[in-house]
Amino acid sequence: MTEAVAVQRSSAGLSPAAAARLIALLLPLALLGGALGSQYFGGLHPCEMCYWQRWPHAVAIPLAALAFTAPADSSRSRTLTLLAALAIAVSGSIGVYHAGVEAKIFQGFTTCTALAKTGSTADMLKQITHAPLVRCDEVQFRFLAISMAGWNAILSLGGAALILILSLRAKRA
Repeated sequence: MTEAVAVQRSSAGLSPAAAARLIALLLPLALLGGALGSQYFGGLHPCEMCYWQRWPHAVAIPLAALAFTAPADSSRSRTLTLLAALAIAVSGSIGVYHAGVEAKIFQGFTTCTALAKTGSTADMLKQITHAPLVRCDEVQFRFLAISMAGWNAILSLGGAALILILSLRAKRA
């Protein structure tokens, strides 16, 4: 182990690769947990694009968890961590688009996305009357003047960039 790597580990407690791997696991867990918590405990019903942002986080979690099956500095762990970061960045990119739709920068959907396109007319009517209709271009909740889609974009893209930086730093060390 070189002296620079030893200093990095002793001052921060974790190597850059281990920190990247940990962030790749904890960030999507926190963001997906926050989304589910706001839905089931906060009463905020997600729109179609909210669901789109959740899927990449759901992919990132097992990828990051698998990265823990190898040493943090191994190529297997680094690859899985970077794949998790890519999934996190995809969610952030969808968040950018969703925030743009909310801000009326992008058009968004022109048809209803809340209904399944299969089934009888009676089935569709039942869906309409029993499901909350949530528009993707209307903000349900803001914190510090930023919508949940905006926060997902900021945290996901920032987190993915941090994971990439830490992974590159670990590779050079």
